[in-house]
Amino acid sequence: MKLVDQLRVKVAKWPYGLLSVMAAVSSFGAYTSMYAFRKAFAAGTFTGQQYFHIDYKVWLVIAQIIGYTMSKFYGIKFIAELKPGQRAKSILLLVGIAWVALLFFAIVPAPYNIIFLFINGFPLGLIWGLVFGYLEGRKSTEFMAAVLSISLIFASGFIKTVARTLMGSFHVSEYNMPFITGALFVIPLLLFVFLLELMPPPTAEDVRLRTKRLPMNAAERKSFLMRFLPGIILTLVIYVLLTIMRDVRDNFEVEIWASLGIKDNSIYTKIDTIISVAVLVAMSLLILIKQNLKAFSIIHIMIISGCVLIGLSTVLFALGQIGPMVWMTLAGLGLYLGYVPYNAVFFERLLASFHYKGNVGFLIYVADSIGYLGSVSVLLVKELGHPGISWGTFFKEGVMTVAIIGGVCATLSLLYFLRNARKAHLDLKDQQLNIQPA
Repeated sequence: MKLVDQLRVKVAKWPYGLLSVMAAVSSFGAYTSMYAFRKAFAAGTFTGQQYFHIDYKVWLVIAQIIGYTMSKFYGIKFIAELKPGQRAKSILLLVGIAWVALLFFAIVPAPYNIIFLFINGFPLGLIWGLVFGYLEGRKSTEFMAAVLSISLIFASGFIKTVARTLMGSFHVSEYNMPFITGALFVIPLLLFVFLLELMPPPTAEDVRLRTKRLPMNAAERKSFLMRFLPGIILTLVIYVLLTIMRDVRDNFEVEIWASLGIKDNSIYTKIDTIISVAVLVAMSLLILIKQNLKAFSIIHIMIISGCVLIGLSTVLFALGQIGPMVWMTLAGLGLYLGYVPYNAVFFERLLASFHYKGNVGFLIYVADSIGYLGSVSVLLVKELGHPGISWGTFFKEGVMTVAIIGGVCATLSLLYFLRNARKAHLDLKDQQLNIQPA
């Protein structure tokens, strides 16, 4: 630990821009490595297996999402109260547990190995908050968070490509593939977490621009939620819809592409790389906006634009005006233009706009817990109530729901927070007038 402290002191003397790049790349690498332990199994199809008339793969997805969802609820307290010095060991311990679960998934025969996907999902649900904790509360948080957030897009396709290459070129079975894929990313994970640990704490200028980031106890968390309850509810509605469809795309992308007549193993990385670059550029430009409320408003507009893009591309595809490749690219871009801000900068700028001393992790985990609860609920309803609907059709109908309801809620959310900000500004003026001497 002394070595890390010594290196951290030396790194703190680096130019701020270089520090930001190091943190951005390290967070991207750490979360991409985590994805190898979480999403590799989704590259398999596990065809021909059903239990209680539900596909075996769907059981695997449901089991992991239930574990992931439960961890999000636990993370509301865990992430909010975690001290910075505990982040690295927590990341490595949690990923280690998830990797051991994949080993047992490979050893134990189906369907008894389903439980190990649940065990795999629970610890991995806490990783985002731990990684993001290194980045929040800094003047370059938008840039660093943008790079971290594209791992949500890039890693999904990249890990599927790696996993399917293991199965296709090296003849690794679908059951062994998740564990072996994880093994390929153990050393990269260790390296990137070590680099994150070298990040010095936020500077005095960071604190001045973005407010100080502190642990939040139960009373403070409740007070914050009640203060912005209508806006939080609108946010949760949008985020639940985005999480559901993003999760369907993530877990059943192989099946969706197959339903469109495309079975190219490299398609996942190609499309997701295009989307990653577009989202990275859009998110990174926010760093140029110093005024927090203005940036917060533009983030809302980005989310609304994502919903519009989803709706227009889906309508054009249904009318035969664009092909499946273009539609999946545009619909995916729209989904992530809406989804990524909530995981990166939406709550960052919310805290800064209203000068709250708290932490972003707590808010992300409130949204995630409800979002993944909605995701697993929809999966169960789809499989138990409408098992005949293909994943391609389900995705197309689902994204239209996101486009309409999400667009309306995002617009109302923008209006609510702008009105709230104006009221807070007037209250501040009144307080200043009241303390002036008569």
